[in-house]
Amino acid sequence: MSRIQKERDRLLATTARTVGLTATATTLLTLSVSGTIPLPLYIASLVLLACMGVAQFQLATLARLTVWMCVIAIAGVGIILLNLLPKAQLGPSEITTVGVVGAVGVACVSLLAPTSRRRTLLAVLAGAVTLAASVTTLVVTGSHLVEVLIFIFAGWVALTATGVWLARTVPRALKRISTMSRAYRVERQASETEARRRQGARLLHDTVLATLTLLAHSGVGVSVGALREQAAEDAALLRQLRLGFTPDPTRSGDYRLKPVEESTLGNTLESVKQRFRRMGLEVNWHGSGQVLLPSDVLDSFLLALGECLENVRRHSGVNEAHVTITDDETTVRAMVTDAGKGFDVTSIEEGRLGFTESIVARLRDVGGNARLFSSPGSGTTVVLEVPK
Repeated sequence: MSRIQKERDRLLATTARTVGLTATATTLLTLSVSGTIPLPLYIASLVLLACMGVAQFQLATLARLTVWMCVIAIAGVGIILLNLLPKAQLGPSEITTVGVVGAVGVACVSLLAPTSRRRTLLAVLAGAVTLAASVTTLVVTGSHLVEVLIFIFAGWVALTATGVWLARTVPRALKRISTMSRAYRVERQASETEARRRQGARLLHDTVLATLTLLAHSGVGVSVGALREQAAEDAALLRQLRLGFTPDPTRSGDYRLKPVEESTLGNTLESVKQRFRRMGLEVNWHGSGQVLLPSDVLDSFLLALGECLENVRRHSGVNEAHVTITDDETTVRAMVTDAGKGFDVTSIEEGRLGFTESIVARLRDVGGNARLFSSPGSGTTVVLEVPK
């Protein structure tokens, strides 16, 4: 709440300074009209006007506001009363000076009235003294102009109403902004939590669940050494997670803890090929392998590619797959093809992590996409696309 009040006070003080200095500049112009008042009175008015201008300028600093309000009121009333000394009826310039100083120059302090009770009392006193000085000046000099008094009174009312309106509006606006900020933080935290949950589900699917699936099928098609190596890697990853490390994926079923800024595709495809060869799947590579990709895009691309090959190894009924890598100015594509038994693409359950999360959602997170083509007895083709 103190921050909101401070912002409110700063806005009111800045507004008061702007309004007051505008009135001071206008008064300087009216006083400078030739023949308005005698030279000694003109010089005295300039001194008082300078004091009022300095005090108005200092308002925005929010330091010693009460003192500067007193200086403005005293200087303004002094300028008004100086017009008594010629003891002659006021001319247009003098009347304008009295009106502008009384209605705006001194009245700018009313903008600060809502900031404290003491300043409210000071603003009321300054208004009463200013109005009394204006009435005295006009009556003594024989300038019975009711319009000037109405103008001064209206100026005080208008600026006081503006100050009250700003004092009430600003806190409400700042509270709404604060509420929106809290809601945004809650929504962002929820999004980050959901992203971590999905990443954890992908990590579990790509590592431990893959190894457990092999064990559930008695490691069919996979050598004992390869199975033992995969289980050891999963165990090491779980130990690192228990120690609080954040895993960084390199390929489906393999995670590291040190990020790489960027890497060429060709540096990693061969390792994927060797890994699946150990597990009984021969992967034939075609096309480009020297495409430079950012690390996050490369990670997602290789993870999705590895999951496609894992699906071929598990479900196609064949021990050979073909991967064709192509690229253009904006996109890198991988087409994974097998001549296996195929399946009906409409039969994929929406909650299946293997395709929905580990392939489709993973690529979408980096601006890519995946397309699946298959039918029973005709093999399967998956097209993966990521931006460069």
